[in-house]
Amino acid sequence: MLLAFAAGLLSTLSPCVLPLLPVLVASALARHRHGPLALAAGLALSFTGAGLFVATLGFGLGIEAQVLRQLAALLMLAAGAVLVSDRLRARFEFASAGLAALGD
Repeated sequence: MLLAFAAGLLSTLSPCVLPLLPVLVASALARHRHGPLALAAGLALSFTGAGLFVATLGFGLGIEAQVLRQLAALLMLAAGAVLVSDRLRARFEFASAGLAALGD
């Protein structure tokens, strides 16, 4: 548990996350003096909940952890391909436009 917690703390030093931290913390602090704590607790709870849900679903369906890892790797590769290819990005935008409109 301690190693996982340390890994989570170190992940904030990632080049894609670190520049966002001051903005997020300042925004949370502007709302309430305990805003950064609420932000950290919300992120921890949401990631923990999502991880437990996926693990429980996989266990309940009898899917091995290795298969879930490979599926996650394939999803990451697909997301990367969408980000790199203009054609794939346009197709993804078209396919997800209905879902995006629900957010409006």
